[in-house]
Amino acid sequence: MNIAQPVGRPRRSSKRTLEEAAAELFLEQTYAGTTVDQIAQRAGVSRNTFFNYFGSKSDVLWVDVDETLARLAAELSSAPREAPVMDSVRDAVIRVAAAYPVDRVPWSLTQVDLMGTRDDLEASGLRRLMKQSDVLRNYLVHRLEGQGSDLLPQSIAFAVLAAAAAAAGAWAAAGIARRPLAEYVAEAVTPVCAGFAAAV
Repeated sequence: MNIAQPVGRPRRSSKRTLEEAAAELFLEQTYAGTTVDQIAQRAGVSRNTFFNYFGSKSDVLWVDVDETLARLAAELSSAPREAPVMDSVRDAVIRVAAAYPVDRVPWSLTQVDLMGTRDDLEASGLRRLMKQSDVLRNYLVHRLEGQGSDLLPQSIAFAVLAAAAAAAGAWAAAGIARRPLAEYVAEAVTPVCAGFAAAV
């Protein structure tokens, strides 16, 4: 009996191959000077395959970050209901940071000037901040159940995520002396969450 063998690269392998191909090209000819077709060609896949994994060229800058951020909703939903809400927010954000692969510092952050990714990182990073702020705001609205103003959940969400983003930037810039990402995030978000604890 013949058993059909799977054809093509495994999904994760193809995604990593595209990410690596993009990094090489961005270093060689900058982000702006590189097209999706060139990335696909370097990776040995079709243009359609690229768009099976990424919605746009800028998404290739965020592979590990996107996979890690996808954990936020689950981490928040697993928080004990009886725990103070800001403790739950702090702990969830730190657990998300701790899940980031320790050996994969984003090249799009460490090589930003060589690759010319600054403008696109800022724009695509803002989209990610807005998406995760919705996740965090919705959790806070549910937990606070009318406590405080309608603006409070959004203010908390933006403040906490901005602190986490600042921590990630410091972590990426720290070079070989960098500590685990979760330590930077804990230092940044803990005082923010403590400050808001009095308001909730």
